[in-house]
Amino acid sequence: MLDRTAGTLEGKTAVVTGGGGGIGRGIALAFASHGASVVVAERDADRAAETAGVIEKNGGRALPVVVDVQDRDAVERLVSATHDEFGPVDSLVNNVGDYLRISKPFVESTEDEWEALYDINFRHVMRCTQAFLPGMLGRGNGGTIINISTIEAFRGIPNCAVYSAFNSAITGFTKSLAIELGPEGIRVNAIAPETTETLQVQPSRWIPDALKDRIPFWTPLGRFGTPDDAAGCALFLASDLSAWVTGTTIHLDGGALAAGGFYRAPDGSWTNLPVVTGGGVGGT
Repeated sequence: MLDRTAGTLEGKTAVVTGGGGGIGRGIALAFASHGASVVVAERDADRAAETAGVIEKNGGRALPVVVDVQDRDAVERLVSATHDEFGPVDSLVNNVGDYLRISKPFVESTEDEWEALYDINFRHVMRCTQAFLPGMLGRGNGGTIINISTIEAFRGIPNCAVYSAFNSAITGFTKSLAIELGPEGIRVNAIAPETTETLQVQPSRWIPDALKDRIPFWTPLGRFGTPDDAAGCALFLASDLSAWVTGTTIHLDGGALAAGGFYRAPDGSWTNLPVVTGGGVGGT
């Protein structure tokens, strides 16, 4: 029988990078509400303080740390601050990522842009993981690492080939590291969100009012994602509810990847044509 406490994080410490806004904030709040002490690692001081303040107001424990995970020295300071306050961590959430509004044909992209996308999407995942791992291994008590990528790691995205490539790298890193750390009881998984309402991406504001009635038809579950959706997946992966889950990615996408380009029409039929011309499935 499943232990009724399997979903708790009581007595555990978690670090959430980018924890001051969007998906990271949602995860930080969820972890705290389920008992974890949370380090809110965030480069925006106001956001870090605000999120930590909400956690403490609700009776939780939080440590805001202003850090840019693209800076090696800053990450080392993050580890030191975390260990000084809470000791070694149980869960690390590598949440930071951004397409940096670089959307252009690959042939027009520059190596400076590649480097920038590498730093913000993948290099810091390896850097933070390597920085926190010695403490996790030293505890001898397992732990969890959760990497946030994007659904664009699993399908093509025009004009963002480099962004997609580095997020695809997260998938390979997650699988291989899970194998390596399995004997130590450390589980490594990833979450790949589809379009989610965050500070970076605000689809509900970008879509003209005249087109908002189409939103329910763009994914099988009929809406954009929310930070709470990601928080639920992360809570599952950080807790003992997923005690035998490692090396995998949860597609947090409302069914978009499974739909594979098919869309529901207002009359209830499905189509893979850009314009619905009649009932039933069309255009194969």
